[in-house]
Formats: sequence, structure tokens, C-alpha cells
Amino acid sequence: MQGINTILRYYFSSRQERLSKIRAEAIHHQNQWFDYLMEHGARTFFGQEHGLSADTSYDVFARDVPLHDYASLVPYFEKIMHGENNVLWDSSIRWMAKSSGTTAGKSKFIPVSKESLDENHYLASRDVLTSYCLNHPQTQLFAGKGLVLGGSMQSPPEGATVQVGDVSAILLNQMPRLGDFLKASSREVLLLPYWEEKLTLLAQDALYSDITSLSGVPSWMLLVMKKVLQLSGKQSLNEVWPHLEVFLHGGVSFTPYIEEYQKIIPDSKMSYLNMYNASEGFFGFQDQVDSDELLLLSDHGVFYELLPMTLSGEVSTSGALVQQRGQVIPLEDAVIEQNYALIISTLSGLWRYVIGDTIMFTSTQPYRFRITGRTTCYINTFGEELIMDNAEQALRQACNQTGATVLDYTVAPVFLSGNQSKACHEWLIEFASPPNETEHFTSILDTALKAINSDYEAKRSGDLLLQMPLVKIAPKGTFHSWLSYKNKLGGQHKVPRLRNDRDIIDEIYRVTAL
Repeated sequence: MQGINTILRYYFSSRQERLSKIRAEAIHHQNQWFDYLMEHGARTFFGQEHGLSADTSYDVFARDVPLHDYASLVPYFEKIMHGENNVLWDSSIRWMAKSSGTTAGKSKFIPVSKESLDENHYLASRDVLTSYCLNHPQTQLFAGKGLVLGGSMQSPPEGATVQVGDVSAILLNQMPRLGDFLKASSREVLLLPYWEEKLTLLAQDALYSDITSLSGVPSWMLLVMKKVLQLSGKQSLNEVWPHLEVFLHGGVSFTPYIEEYQKIIPDSKMSYLNMYNASEGFFGFQDQVDSDELLLLSDHGVFYELLPMTLSGEVSTSGALVQQRGQVIPLEDAVIEQNYALIISTLSGLWRYVIGDTIMFTSTQPYRFRITGRTTCYINTFGEELIMDNAEQALRQACNQTGATVLDYTVAPVFLSGNQSKACHEWLIEFASPPNETEHFTSILDTALKAINSDYEAKRSGDLLLQMPLVKIAPKGTFHSWLSYKNKLGGQHKVPRLRNDRDIIDEIYRVTAL
């Protein structure tokens, strides 16, 4: 394997110039991809409906093409699902990525073209490995095997002519067979639809392999890692896999899981590489060793627009979105420290699609950013404007100061009612290691939130409106049981962190009898 490692390390390191151009020429790339999208979009049913042509300018595009959410594109998706061509994109769509969207809602089906696989997902994956090899010139990544945790292909809806699966499963299924050589498990195991069986088989396959990398969603990978420790009888994964060097993670924030991973992998040289890859596309990855900020992928078949976010209402095509469409800006007008809803146009025909994530740029030379939350993931019931980024930072501080580690959590408001004279935020947290004193943990959490969010601090002033947060400890397995009840086990499904209502938290209480 050393010979393979040397060859692959040289190949990826030789792509340094491409990575430099991504950093330095983002707007040039965006202009090129916009022209490409207009040329191909003009040949589609959608493009004809909206008057697209090869020479459509951005101003005309922004004026004539409305912003879209999933619901507004469903009629087009259904045509694609049943075999119609040139609906949103001018090549045949063979796959639909099944996305959970929100765990509370029904699954979504997102079109995936061959162009988007080649020019976005696979190309971005190569760029990730290029960045890693440049940052770690002595890496032995390719001398061992990778433990990959992905999704599965699934039965399509009745009458559908396309293949359906999680986007990770589509990528695995279409990947050249040569790539199987660097994975610990067979393609058949990786694509199994039964999660309990898959996690066990992955752990068994990996137990006696020389694992050098992990790839997957942190919450689900943690289950595999603990299964490996159980099977091996070891206390740490370094004893099982002495050459393990990197975890490539995405899907959910890594913040709540950092402490637990560091306990299981007590190696200061272990790298954690943050990625922003979704069913709709691969948009960014961590390109610096000392920062988890994400480099925006500007040359990967995606044209980006941004909607400055306020918390006056959820972003939807039926409400605030239409009213604010005039505020939408292209990437070149972005500024740092402003919260934006991300809008994409892609090689799969997602036109001006509000993906549902919010980001904040930390730099525009090059374009680097943090994911700050979801357009529907916030609490603003009392004017506190609490977003997920605030919650993650405060939770991290509370864990650091108390030695606690978190597995999963969700937050909801407690409303004023007849027997509730003051409001608060209720945190339902499942700990891997709980704090010794819940009250002390809660106090640190509250203090951190005040320091991070001035609106929250104002509403907490003197306990006049918002009281101290209410932290409730959920028994281990609570969120897994709820996801199982919802038939949403698997890497594509996530627990909603913040809700502006009590629908999720009350259902968890009801289903798990807490």
C-alpha cells in the first residue's frame, strides 16, 4: 500500500494550482458558470417559461426568475421523476437524491444530473483530498483503508423511472470500482438499507482493517466507533487503528461531538476536516489546519446568490421570500459578518433555489464562511433572535467548563400560559457524559448566550421576560428511539436543533414517554 500512497499523494499534491485559483478567482468562476447555466437552461422547459437565453444577464435573470423553495419546484420534480426530459436541465436525469429536509417533515426528492456528479460532487471530493495532502505532506492516508458511512439506494415511488437514494449512496453506486479498493467494507455493505445491520457489519469489517480515515455524519459515525470498541474490548480507537489520522465529517455541526471524539481518539495529531456537502450539492470544505471555516467552492457548477437574513419570518416563497427578493445579491456583493440565506442555481436545474441553510462570511479574499443555521431553525418567540450558531457556541462553552459531552439535543420555547407566568427556552439534551451539576451547566449556558447574543441578553434582563433556560437531561437512546419511530434512521436524517414551536420536543416526550 505504500506505493499506492506515494502515487496518490503525488497526484493530489500536483493539483495545487487549481486550489489556488479557487481561492483567488471566485468571481471569475462564478461569471463563467452563470453563462454556462444560462446556455443550458435556455434549452429547458423551465428556461422557456422564464425567457432564459444564452445571453441572459444576471440583472434580467434576477428580475424574471423568482426564488424557489422545494414546494414550488415539486411540479417540475414530478415530471422528472416520471421520465420527462429537458424539464429543469437539458440532459437526462437518472437519479433523484432522497433528502430528509427537516426531520419533522416528509422526505424530499432532489434531481441529480451526471454533470452535477462530475463537476460538483466528485470534483469537490478531489479538491478536498488535494487540500489535505498539501496541508499534510507526509500523510499515509492512502496506505490504509477508509471507513465510510453513507446512505442507501431505495425503491422509487410508484411510476417513477429514475433511481432513488441518499446522495452519498448515488455517489458510491456510480463511483468507479477502483475506489472500492480503498474502503474497508464492500459496496454491498455500504449500500445496505437496514441501518442497524449496516452499522454492525461496518464495525465488524473495520475491526481488523488498517483504518486511516473516517467519513460520515458525526452522530452516526459515533455509533460505529463505539461498536468497534465494544467488539475489540479496547478503550480507545488508537489501540484498534494506530494509523488513523483524519475524520472527514459533514451533515451536522461537529461542535456537540468534539469532546466525545477526543475521548475515543486521544491522539493530538488526529485531524478533523469539516465539509459542507448536501443532496443539492457540495459547497465548501475546511482548507486550513487551524480553522474550521469553509472555503466556498466557486468553480464547481454552482452559481451562488445571497439573501440577507432577518428573523422577522421564515424564508418561504409564499411569504418573506417573495417580499425580500429584491434584496438578493450575487456573491461579489457579499460582506463579512452578515447572516445570509444561501441561494443556488445548479447543473441539476435547481434554479434560484433557497437551500434552507444560512451562512456568514468570515473572509471574502478568499471566500470563507461558517454555516450559522437553517432559515427555519431559530427561536424568536420573544424577540431574542437565537440562531443555531449561538446555541452551538454556548453549548460548547458549557461543556468545556463542566466536562460534559453532548450526543444530541433540541431546543424549544416555553410559552406564557395560564400557569406559566414567565417564558424560557427548554433544552432537551442527551449527554454522553452529563455535568455533575445541571444548575451549574445551565448557568454557564445562559451566561454564554448573553455574551454571544445581545437580543437574548436584553430579553433576559432582570428575568422580566425570559427566565433562565430549563435544561432537561434525556436518557441515552432518546433521540435514536424518536428517529426510529419516525422511520428516519440514517446519515441523511438530523435532529432539529432549534424550533420556534414545541412540535418536535413535545412529540419526543410523547413517543419516548419522558
